[in-house]
Amino acid sequence: MSLTNEERTYIVQMELEKADRFLGQAKSVAESQMWDLVANRIYYSVYHAVLALFIHDKIEARTHKGAVVVFGQRYVSTGIFDKKWGKLYAKLQDLREKCDYNLVYATTEEEMKPLMDEAELLIAEIKSHIL
Repeated sequence: MSLTNEERTYIVQMELEKADRFLGQAKSVAESQMWDLVANRIYYSVYHAVLALFIHDKIEARTHKGAVVVFGQRYVSTGIFDKKWGKLYAKLQDLREKCDYNLVYATTEEEMKPLMDEAELLIAEIKSHIL
């Protein structure tokens, strides 16, 4: 499906709003010490920011893992984004899967708090690239 520039701009804005909303949810849930849920919300906040980036640049990824790969190939390998952001996005995707599906894995405050701060910085970098 082909989008008009107006439609593309609108969808990008909606994705960025969702990224911000999910990051806010992660911060709220962190106050309740529900770290597995924090991992989920942080990942999805970055995921929606990456989707906004892809839509803005007319790039498609069909799966969550595919989005990590495409982000690495199109933005990290080319130097548009620092390698640390590619590593962070991949780590968040892996961590979200562990927290959501692995019955014996549980994340901690020590693991999640720094990742929340880094995710916020990555989202800001993505916004800077788009806006």
